[in-house]
Amino acid sequence: MNIQIENLTKTYGPQIAVNDISFNVKTGEVLGFLGPNGAGKSTTMKMITGYIGLENGDVKIGGTSIKEEPDDIKKHIGYLPENNPLYLEMPVIDYLQFCAAIQGLNNSKTNNRIKEMIGLCGLNREKHKKIGELSKGYRQRVGIAQAMIHDPEVLILDEPTTGLDPNQIIEIRKLIRDLGKEKTVILSTHILPEVEATCDRILIINKGNIVADGTADTLRKQAEGNEVLHVCIEDEKPEIILESLNKLDTIKEVGFINKDNNLFELQSSVNESSRRSVFDLCVQKKWALTQLTPLETKLEDIFRNLTLN
Repeated sequence: MNIQIENLTKTYGPQIAVNDISFNVKTGEVLGFLGPNGAGKSTTMKMITGYIGLENGDVKIGGTSIKEEPDDIKKHIGYLPENNPLYLEMPVIDYLQFCAAIQGLNNSKTNNRIKEMIGLCGLNREKHKKIGELSKGYRQRVGIAQAMIHDPEVLILDEPTTGLDPNQIIEIRKLIRDLGKEKTVILSTHILPEVEATCDRILIINKGNIVADGTADTLRKQAEGNEVLHVCIEDEKPEIILESLNKLDTIKEVGFINKDNNLFELQSSVNESSRRSVFDLCVQKKWALTQLTPLETKLEDIFRNLTLN
């Protein structure tokens, strides 16, 4: 089911938590929702799920407004809140049975669905334990299992890998990717490599405003502006190489990184690439091109640039 967010706004007194934001998420898409603490991520996710009411704007799931059919829409949503509230005195199986009943799952399907979720979330050895006896990582798995128990078309996951060890994180990432092939998934996280490993698209929010929206590659290209290369050329004096590089039409600026080793940093002109022209120059001059490395903008740098202000 597609999600449409239209001019969503939420204030707490004088503070604007979410400021007139709009975006869409398509079926079969995993959207990574990024932002610093207090940016408005959790508030937005709570409004999408109907956990808190809308102040202005609208949320449509499968074309239906949450204002018009809130109870029906909630049946199609699985939600893992940030703090993952659980009944610690209940055994895992009993808790999942309880969640299945709340979601109106048919009794004849409940046991099979619980077995499926226990297997998917790696809870086989823990299924008879009380939730309060589990580690934080396993409690997180129980939270993910309850979010998926009724096989919802939409999954809203707030920090789904919090407290998991590296092996568990890899397993949950794979699970989310597999779920994202058929469902609509929005997940928030502070782990930037996780976004690249799991999400089809990234949306960055800061101070209640959307400041970036696109794939990781798209955001990098937008942030990079001009191509930057590190180039090492041998068989000639560095001053002569520098002079020749400066004459190339595709290059905006050239400087030394290490003059003794003939290592240069090149900045290409806007919307230009200098890789082929540098290669052709070296062929023409019979110089040895021993390094030509494009510098990639890191997602961490993009995030910091967009959210530090």
